[in-house]
Amino acid sequence: MRSFDGNAILARLSALRAADAPTHGGHVLSYVYDSGVAELDELAAAAVRLVQPVNGLDPTTFTSVAVMEREVLGFARELLHGGDEVVGSVTSGGTESCLLAVKTAREAWRAAGGTGRPRILAPVTVHAAFHKAAEYFGLDLDLVPVDARTGRLEARRLIERLGPDVALAVVSAPSYPYGSLDPVEEVAAACDEAGVDLHVDGCIGGWILPFWREADGSALPAWDFRVAGVTSVSADLHKFGYAPKGASVLLQRGRDRQRLQYFATTGWPGYPVVNPTLLGSKSAGALAASWAIIQALGARGFAELADACLHATRALADIVGDIEGLRVVGSPTGPLLAVATDDELPADRRVDPHQWADRARLRGWHLQLQPGLTQSDGTRLPATTHLTITPVTKDRIDELEAVLRASADDVRGTPPVDAEAALAALPPLSGAPLDSDTAAGILRAVGIAGDAPGLPNDQAPLLALIEALPRPVTERLLIELLARIVEPS
Repeated sequence: MRSFDGNAILARLSALRAADAPTHGGHVLSYVYDSGVAELDELAAAAVRLVQPVNGLDPTTFTSVAVMEREVLGFARELLHGGDEVVGSVTSGGTESCLLAVKTAREAWRAAGGTGRPRILAPVTVHAAFHKAAEYFGLDLDLVPVDARTGRLEARRLIERLGPDVALAVVSAPSYPYGSLDPVEEVAAACDEAGVDLHVDGCIGGWILPFWREADGSALPAWDFRVAGVTSVSADLHKFGYAPKGASVLLQRGRDRQRLQYFATTGWPGYPVVNPTLLGSKSAGALAASWAIIQALGARGFAELADACLHATRALADIVGDIEGLRVVGSPTGPLLAVATDDELPADRRVDPHQWADRARLRGWHLQLQPGLTQSDGTRLPATTHLTITPVTKDRIDELEAVLRASADDVRGTPPVDAEAALAALPPLSGAPLDSDTAAGILRAVGIAGDAPGLPNDQAPLLALIEALPRPVTERLLIELLARIVEPS
């Protein structure tokens, strides 16, 4: 084996990491979930190192995998009020959990006599993982409009679309875009009566909503396995379970039903293949880290971290509500806020949320821009900026408040980016499908990709294009952007 300089290799990796957005300290209000407890990070890293060579594919050979998964699932089942009939799997993340929930429901629907192409029925705020599941597994995605002002789903609008071709209805606890807790009990009762499976996507809320309280101190409405019509729940360990990515839990009601999630074959001359998840060979690292964190925190530790999130979220909502020109969308449940322009004010007092986020980024704080969207009923969901609040935010409130207020002052009265002007800057589009070179040329024309492809410092113009261009064009351009970032030069 040739010699190598490990220190030099790690030094380069450290230099690469230095260019990343910061993963600790609360400066990135999406993607990362910082508990603020350094000892938890150290414990998780040590757990990952201990199982580094383990292949999670076969828990009969690596029996530690079976023990850890069983104990993680047991804790999650108790947290989400599941009985003995609730069983599950640890997956590689929320997307895999959601895909498997859809795959299971499709198989159950077929086993019950369903024929043709089934539907997934969900609010328009459902996570994009269900768009992916519909595409991968051959279902139609039927999206129900939500209230354009609050982002909330009215149960009636979803219930009236139930039918024999619905393989799965989905609600969120809460939705990612607006933090709204969907009306789980009403939808579940209707699904139970109609014989339709119901998945609760608790990927972002599953490990924190059990400890959340309403503003008056009362408990939240039931949304988990306490509700009879709920057949499955997903909950991400790498979000408010504070584990490294990627780890999630998918719990399902009923052993026979859950077994439809599996893939098994003895139809080749190799070893028998039995997979409960989409992955075959897989790291046991995130599972081990999740297990270790649960052992360390227990329910009481998770409750304490949730309390820090709750106080920080309410403080931040009050701050945003006090910034002239902005408003919090709806009445969010959990540690998520969506911030929109206060369009009840005169134009010269409004704050565009995307330009606000761009100014905050210049000050070292990363907020997540979300485009507006026209729903199927013609109503328009506003452009927003998303904030995910973590326990560490509580100790950064004063600093963050100063940044949010100063950034709003910078852009108050500045109109949103003119989408028509942004479109005019593009090369002519023929309407034919874009090839890679044409897509790359369009990206370069608007200053998004070049020798060092990536996003521009000001993302508001990019979001204006996303809203203005036809979806197939936008999606093809974004595919090209992400693909070019990792292609060898």
